[in-house]
Amino acid sequence: MAPTTNRTTSSSPPSLLLLPAPPRPSSHIALAAAFREPLTAVLSKLKTSANPSTLIVAATCPILEGLSPRRKSVRWTDAQSLLAGLYTLVSVICAQESIEVDIGAGPGSVDVRIVLVDHDPSRKYSTNFDGEYEANCTTVLDLAAFASKVYPWASVFYPSTEAGYALFKAYLDIASTKSSLNYQQLVAVDGGITMIAEDSNASAPNEAKLRGTVCLGGTFDHLHPGHKLLLHATVLLLDVPEKDSGKTCTLIVGISGDELLVNKKYAQQLQSWDERAQNVLSFLSTLLEYNTNAETPTTVSKPDELIATFRDGTVRVRCVNIHDPFGPTITEEDMDVIVVSAETRGGGKAINDNRTEKSWKPLEVYEIDVLDAREIVENQGAQDGTKIEDFSAKISSTTIRQQRAATSNDS
Repeated sequence: MAPTTNRTTSSSPPSLLLLPAPPRPSSHIALAAAFREPLTAVLSKLKTSANPSTLIVAATCPILEGLSPRRKSVRWTDAQSLLAGLYTLVSVICAQESIEVDIGAGPGSVDVRIVLVDHDPSRKYSTNFDGEYEANCTTVLDLAAFASKVYPWASVFYPSTEAGYALFKAYLDIASTKSSLNYQQLVAVDGGITMIAEDSNASAPNEAKLRGTVCLGGTFDHLHPGHKLLLHATVLLLDVPEKDSGKTCTLIVGISGDELLVNKKYAQQLQSWDERAQNVLSFLSTLLEYNTNAETPTTVSKPDELIATFRDGTVRVRCVNIHDPFGPTITEEDMDVIVVSAETRGGGKAINDNRTEKSWKPLEVYEIDVLDAREIVENQGAQDGTKIEDFSAKISSTTIRQQRAATSNDS
């Protein structure tokens, strides 16, 4: 076993953008009307930095069900749909503004990471007997826990709308008791228009049962918004044990081995397995940790694995080097759930067929939405010249490698 890698701290904390509740229903057009202006304002500001920037977008809405912190459940269908819509919008804006979005893309790039924060403006938050705002059995924090636990920030942005100001005040009332924020760090930006209509699907059941071991797989090369959606949607299914309970939940991330990628286009621009695994853990730290300055989680290396722990040891992440399409899903029986995309749906079925042959229980299969900008681009493209091809470049590892190869040749 290789020695433990100490957690490192980044030189500059990320920025935070607070977004109030999304429109209902949250179609791509409605999300663009509500959030395009604040997102564009912040992204345009950050892209002028001489260094790569990280922006955490806190999307606040009532996304959890249940009264007790230990009996919460996630409205998974709504949650992953909102994430898909927001990552689609971010990708369209970045295409329009010529902003690179993959992790480690260099100066002027913005690594956008969306987090979900459970919040209802009518809710009153209270502390526990220790004077702290509690986390819960999901990976989603409510606004009070998020404001009191997750910091520091380089800047805190918020939309200059009635809902934006109300959210900012609720956040600041709690955050200011735990972290130091000066006036220059608090920045109002242009807001959008939010329309709320009767949502015929509002009462449709979409809660997911939380599980102890969930998994997913992919190449995760040049980590981009599509990867982030898949990782986040999977994390939402974890049943997080109580602190000091001695229990853990496990996220298994199968990452394609280098030998599986040799025939990929522009293979010379492929990131190594270690780099891809570290980028996955860096992104997951945003969803699972509190210290925003902690860039690299503490890891332990095993043969073909990189293991990290989060949330005071209650969440274990195993990045597994896979050498075939199945990975540990057909060599380890103790798993509950797999999350797939439309592209990997067939792989999920093949895994369960194989597990059934072994007389193992099949994995529950959850499928995420596709990042599809057609609706936004058709609505806005005639005005700003954005094309579907421009959007696709932000969510395609192949296109990102092609662009890196072209840049390398030019230099």
